Amino acid sequence: MRLRLSSRLFQRIGFLAALSLAAHLLAAPVQADDRHAGYYYPDPGEPEVYQARSEVLPGADKLRRLGFIAGVTQQAMQRPHPMRFVMFAKGAESEKLLIVALEDGPLDTIYRARAVLANMSSVARLTPLFQELEVVETFTFFDLLYMLGFTQLTISDGREFAHQVLFE
Repeated sequence: MRLRLSSRLFQRIGFLAALSLAAHLLAAPVQADDRHAGYYYPDPGEPEVYQARSEVLPGADKLRRLGFIAGVTQQAMQRPHPMRFVMFAKGAESEKLLIVALEDGPLDTIYRARAVLANMSSVARLTPLFQELEVVETFTFFDLLYMLGFTQLTISDGREFAHQVLFE
């Protein structure tokens, strides 16, 4: 069963939760129409399918997704150390999130990629959004992405490794 969210709740804490997360961050074959494979990342092969536990938030549109990514990027650029990976969106509605390493090492295996995503889940669980919804123990970073209207996540080392997650 998915949790339904009111527009008022989203307006009150949704975007702030995304920015709070940003402060701490920074299964079908590939479709023939995945024009980003081979350009931004290597062929990710068989994607993982994630069944989201929530509904897409009211007002979760292209502008909100781009705002989330801009917030993550801005926070990462303010840190004293160089960014290890970048986050950006593609697709007509910016519905495809890409996370690509800028250096060798941090995202070069499925295990390191899963560790980064698990860390993002830990941080997402600290946000006011997850706490207010009382989903700290059940929702993940994938749920947050789904709530923002992302349909796909691809994480890559930018060289040889890529993993894709489709949200349903």
